[in-house]
Amino acid sequence: MLDFFHDEEPWQEALAPGALILRRFVQQDDLVLYQEINRIAMQHPFIHRVTPGGFTMSAAMTGCGAAQWVSARDGYLNTRETIALNQTFLDLAKRAAATAGYADFIPDSCLINRYAVDSKMTLHQDKNERDLTQPIVSISLGLPAIFLFGGLMRSDKTAKVLLEHGDVVVWGGASRLCFHGILPIKAGIHPLTGPYRFNLTFRQAL
Repeated sequence: MLDFFHDEEPWQEALAPGALILRRFVQQDDLVLYQEINRIAMQHPFIHRVTPGGFTMSAAMTGCGAAQWVSARDGYLNTRETIALNQTFLDLAKRAAATAGYADFIPDSCLINRYAVDSKMTLHQDKNERDLTQPIVSISLGLPAIFLFGGLMRSDKTAKVLLEHGDVVVWGGASRLCFHGILPIKAGIHPLTGPYRFNLTFRQAL
């Protein structure tokens, strides 16, 4: 019988200097990750944040850890009301970072985006973190997505990469400030997450 969640062994793909795709890296941990997402969302429901330009983001957001991202303009909010990082979250993020060559990474925050059909994320840089020598660790669960990964300028050519359930992307070093985004999500039903894609991004924000 085909196992929808764990039917392939993990492997790696180079994306750019300092950037690596870890295929199926969290496939054995998908259920506990999804359960933790739901637990966090019960305490801090997903919301659609508004950009500095006044546009409502199509992806809904929540998160946990020492700080929560407010906007590209305002950066991170350090608050005691956030939920502590789950140990499984921490262990997986650190292991993924070490596998990609960032052995000293200790995340303090996790942003969680929920993508419904047609949700997207425009090209942007992750540059609100205080220490840009630390990488970003990005975990995909649920529906597949086309990940855009470009250069240090918004106008640079972007690679289009299919990300599927259980894949992890780690980028830092020369690629740390590369522009990236997500094309609109296509309709579908995933056996674990239903009509959604979830993306967890771990960072050292403060």
